[in-house]
Amino acid sequence: MTFLRTFFPRRQSRREAELAYLAQSVSLYDLERREREVDLGKFAGY
Repeated sequence: MTFLRTFFPRRQSRREAELAYLAQSVSLYDLERREREVDLGKFAGY
């Protein structure tokens, strides 16, 4: 089982994906835009 886990890493949770996306912002304006996208459901499919 451990062998397969090395090839198929654990999928990020929705919260982890959202936080990683927000952390990639480069300015306050960019962060605010990304926050709006997250609020509108950008990661709803996770």
